Amino acid sequence: MRVYVTGNITVDETWSIADIPQKGSSVHGIKVSQDIGGKGANQAIILSRCGIETRLIAATGNDSNGVWIRQQLINEPLSLLPNAYFNQHSDTSIILNSADGDNAIITTTAAADAFSLEEIIPHLADAAVGDILLQQGNFSVEKTHALFQLAKARGMTTVFNPSPVNPDFAHLWPLIDIAVVNESEAEELQPHGVTTLVITQGAAGAWLVSEGQRRFCPAVAAEAVDTTGAGDTFLAVMLASALLRGVAPDTLALTHASRAAAITVGRRGTFSAFPGEQELAALLSTSGE
Repeated sequence: MRVYVTGNITVDETWSIADIPQKGSSVHGIKVSQDIGGKGANQAIILSRCGIETRLIAATGNDSNGVWIRQQLINEPLSLLPNAYFNQHSDTSIILNSADGDNAIITTTAAADAFSLEEIIPHLADAAVGDILLQQGNFSVEKTHALFQLAKARGMTTVFNPSPVNPDFAHLWPLIDIAVVNESEAEELQPHGVTTLVITQGAAGAWLVSEGQRRFCPAVAAEAVDTTGAGDTFLAVMLASALLRGVAPDTLALTHASRAAAITVGRRGTFSAFPGEQELAALLSTSGE
């Protein structure tokens, strides 16, 4: 069993500033960190650290950031495809953190947009029945739909985290087996017809809706230092917990996910804040008690 993650990979630059700037203003800031980011990359990295065979299908540009991204992933237990660089700037997120805890994020999508469906499909050629296709909201609706349609035709399990949200994603639910959404996404997209639905509520916890039942799993208490990447940690560990035990996502999977997310929010950054392989192995071996 293998997980294919099609999505984006970025360089995340986090800057500390006094306040979110007004239009036309100039402000001083301090560059706090530079990390691997992008929801596709985040989820793939954590899945692979959980011991799941993972292939990340994402575009990197032919610039210094593209080289840096690949250098950072050398020691990760995943495969990054394709091996070639795209004739684009690598995608970047500029994260502005203000003193009062607020933030603003600027994200580019040029590399992800340049990665055509025709270029992606060959990297799914050896996908088999029972493998997983995981997507987020970083591709166009048309590209996302085509990839899920291909996955269903091959007997794969489809997992969707529709963030950043697009209202037209609501048309994709018939192709989705497992959906992970937050409260606002659930309200906007009205997910229905999926086998397993997880609705996250941040520090409160998450709802699991499956087999006609609705169960709540409270979050693990944590002192939040930086919440960036917490949702990606939650999704990846939830999915890994279920896959490693050969079951559909259940309350134990959500408990494992909440414990992992608590580790991430207690550290600064994205990639550098994620739990390591040993931390995840220990966490996934625990019961729900």
